[in-house]
Amino acid sequence: MPPSASVDVPLDSPFDSPFEGVLLDMDGTLIDSIAAVERSWVRWSQEYGIDPLRLTGFHGVTAANVIAELLPQDVRDAAHRRIRDIEVADVDGIVVLPGAAELLDALADGGVPTAIVTSGTHDLAEARIRATRLRHPPVVVTASDVERGKPWPDPWLEGARRLGVDPTACLVVEDSVAGLEAARAAGCPALVAVLGTAPPDELESVADLVVPDLSALKVVVDKGRVRLLGPRV
Repeated sequence: MPPSASVDVPLDSPFDSPFEGVLLDMDGTLIDSIAAVERSWVRWSQEYGIDPLRLTGFHGVTAANVIAELLPQDVRDAAHRRIRDIEVADVDGIVVLPGAAELLDALADGGVPTAIVTSGTHDLAEARIRATRLRHPPVVVTASDVERGKPWPDPWLEGARRLGVDPTACLVVEDSVAGLEAARAAGCPALVAVLGTAPPDELESVADLVVPDLSALKVVVDKGRVRLLGPRV
């Protein structure tokens, strides 16, 4: 079924019970950074003599894991430092996506344990949060905090651990197939996919619900827990 703002969460769904924590991807979910990402990686590719088309299909995967697929071991560390420098310096045109600020505000004001879980490094995540003036949640897990980033489940597990919430009690919101698969492997029971960077059919194959953006979601917060009622009518 195609995403629609008039479709409710189905009965007997993984959204039936309230969640003790929320884990949110950042790029493509909370903010639109695609232009900056593409500029940065094209520049990096040119410097390292790599056809930019080889980057297709890596959305949601950490820079370190992308580089490991493209370059020999002896140059990976330098290449990783270089893409970090390029991306941190380029925040032009990065904007908050619809509904993201409102959702973060509702979760924070309601005392719901919330974490951003991103494939970017710590310095990159902080640069983009500052640039967009996005509300900073108490926990931000980046590729700098785990040995294995997305598509491994480790970042989601670390986010839940830092919140003090079992991953089986967490709602996950993500825009990439790799990130969704990683969250599923972490044991997170309810996955919301945001359209924009992956084909709808690919998202529908792994997510429990697909929405056009976060403004479509209706949540109710009560006693530090959040319940997802479904796309906003």
